[in-house]
Amino acid sequence: MIDQLIRDNVKAMKPYASARHEFTGQGSVFLDANESPFQNGINRYPDPLQSKVLEKLSIIKGIDKDQIILGNGRDEIIDWVMRVFCEPKEDNIIVCPPTYGMYKVSAAVNNVEIKKAPLLENFQLDLIGIKEHANDNSKIIFICSPNNPSSNLLNRDDIKSILNSFEGIVVVDEAYIDFSIQESLIDLLDSFPNLIISQTFSKARASAGIRLGMAFASKAIINYLRKIKPPYNINDLTAKAALDQLEDKNFESNVNNIIAQRELVAKEISNLSFVKKVFKSDANFLLIKMDNADLRYEQLLEKGIVVRNRSKELHCDNCLRITVGTEEENLFLLTTLKTFQ
Repeated sequence: MIDQLIRDNVKAMKPYASARHEFTGQGSVFLDANESPFQNGINRYPDPLQSKVLEKLSIIKGIDKDQIILGNGRDEIIDWVMRVFCEPKEDNIIVCPPTYGMYKVSAAVNNVEIKKAPLLENFQLDLIGIKEHANDNSKIIFICSPNNPSSNLLNRDDIKSILNSFEGIVVVDEAYIDFSIQESLIDLLDSFPNLIISQTFSKARASAGIRLGMAFASKAIINYLRKIKPPYNINDLTAKAALDQLEDKNFESNVNNIIAQRELVAKEISNLSFVKKVFKSDANFLLIKMDNADLRYEQLLEKGIVVRNRSKELHCDNCLRITVGTEEENLFLLTTLKTFQ
């Protein structure tokens, strides 16, 4: 099935073979890659396969390392998936707004048509709408769960229904899954060869600055993504930082702290007279419906508090998106909000 979805030029191409791909043994003098010989810790090219990071992730995620690929953020992975499966000017993708904006950007860059099957007003998938939008040239459906900006999980059974019925690739973006009560859909990979799951180091792993995204899929899909991957897309500094974060003993406590603070902030904000609704969150942020989002955004900005105004997004009229901060930051936010009239 997967081979039939791959672009012909990708199937035919040969990936770039770097010096570090060709040499797999032990050596003491490296004169193969035109690097500087002067040792300073970064004079050599990085491991093109990021083997140490993949081995660690394989253990943590409980899947084979050949089912994992790393990208320069999730955005690079989104672009790869589109390049592998979508023929420019011919194929299309389906997105479910309101959702993460880079699906649309990457489609535009790759000259791929975008079909929109909006979420229902409760921010759940519209299965009928998705089916109506899909055609023979629909190659990818992007599903963000927990969703951004609505912060909610999408129904697992609905996602499974799409995986069973859609003849293309289903990408489930789990950037915020660590803050959710639901487990990752990684356990479905063996059952659905058309499933790709993306995650990130930017949120729960507190590593937005290293720009590292992960994708999990069948070995067949990962092999095709590796064909088009630049050989050294992940540098040594990023790989080392990733390994350090994967060993971080404070990871679970930090996530639990954010979840506890999220519930506290949601409860306190819901008591404010100008707050109309605080949406249930499975992420590290809250979507909050205000009486006047533009006014409240400017008032917060005047106090030095920067949030996102999501009012122009579908179903998000007068909504602010507020990230859960430290206990001190959250207290300052709540104290400030309580002064507003």
